[in-house]
Amino acid sequence: MAKANDGHTLAQNRKAYHDYFIEETYEAGIVLKGTEIKSIRRGSVNLRDAYARVEDGEVWLHNMHVSPYEQGNRFNHEPLRSRKLLLHRSEIRKLIGAVKEKGYTLVPTRLYLKNGFCKVEIGLAKGKKLHDKREAMKQRDANREIERALRERNR
Repeated sequence: MAKANDGHTLAQNRKAYHDYFIEETYEAGIVLKGTEIKSIRRGSVNLRDAYARVEDGEVWLHNMHVSPYEQGNRFNHEPLRSRKLLLHRSEIRKLIGAVKEKGYTLVPTRLYLKNGFCKVEIGLAKGKKLHDKREAMKQRDANREIERALRERNR
């Protein structure tokens, strides 16, 4: 399980929290090419439509867009290539069992640096229905109103 405040966050997937209930999170290493890490360190990465999938006992991250590095010349990488995630075998087994259940998927929630290494936090997620999204929006608006009222009262 990853902690919420580990490392320097480079990219976040806010859409994942809007579209899914994130039940568990896992910290995974990611296999990158030389120009990819340089581009990621500059913040040229997008997790919006990314998802993870277990294939042949390995976890792969698909659809994560890493922009090509400007000084990369012919050694540059393909922006949307699939990238292997590094997890412990026991964690992969847990994920295989959970993803086989109906409605569960793996989505990356954030990308960050930890001790010089690039890590991705993947969440075991269950899709939200439209009424769940509306309920979350109502709750967020109510919390905003409460905070605003408390600030006004404390002035």
